[in-house]
Amino acid sequence: MIKVAITDDHLLVMQGIETMLQHEASIAVVGKYPSAQVTLEELSSERPDILLLDINLPDTNGIDLCKQLVGLYPDLKIIALSSHDDTNFVKRILKNGASGYLLKNTSKEELLEAFETVLTDGQYLQATIQKKLLNQSLGNQKRNTLKPKLTRREKEVLAAICEELTTQEIAEQLFVSPKTVETHRMNLISKLGARNSVGLAKIAIEQELLK
Repeated sequence: MIKVAITDDHLLVMQGIETMLQHEASIAVVGKYPSAQVTLEELSSERPDILLLDINLPDTNGIDLCKQLVGLYPDLKIIALSSHDDTNFVKRILKNGASGYLLKNTSKEELLEAFETVLTDGQYLQATIQKKLLNQSLGNQKRNTLKPKLTRREKEVLAAICEELTTQEIAEQLFVSPKTVETHRMNLISKLGARNSVGLAKIAIEQELLK
C-alpha cells in the first residue's frame, strides 16, 4: 500500500486529489495538511511514502519546507504540486530535495506515473515543465536585459522587504493577508532571479528598482 499525504491550504485541491485516488486499491491518502506547521506536527505519526506539497503556503513557502522535511525524513518522496510553471521555482525545489514537480492541472494518469517514478528513486517532471527547462538550457528563451516590470503592489512589497519588515508587518502595513504578501514575494523572487529576501534587497539596490 502506497501512503500519500497532501499539504495544501486549498481544501478543494486536497479533496479533488483524494477523490481522484479513492478507487486506487494500492493507494491510501493518509493525511491532509493545510499548512507547514500542521505538516510538521502530523507527518511523523502518518509517515507517508509520498507527500504532494504546494509551494505557496500560508505560513511559509513549500520550497523551504521541502528542505526541512527531507532532512527530517530522508525516505520521504516529495512531489511539488503547484499552479506556478516558472522554472526558477522548479529548479529551487528540486535542489532542496523534491523528487518531482506537477502542475495542479495534472491528470490521474500522470499523478500515478509520477508516484511510480519517484518510488523507484526517479525524478518526475510534468511534460510542459520538461519542455520549458529544455528550452531554457538550449538558450531558446530570450534574456530580457531590461529592468523587470514590477506592479505597484510588488514595488511596495519589495520596498518593505528592503526595510527588513516581517511578512506579518508587511501585511499589516499594506492591509493584505500574509499569504498575499508571500505570493508577491515568490513572484518577486521569480522575476528578479533571487534566492531569498536578502537577494531581493541586493538586486533592488543594484538595479535601482525602487526609484
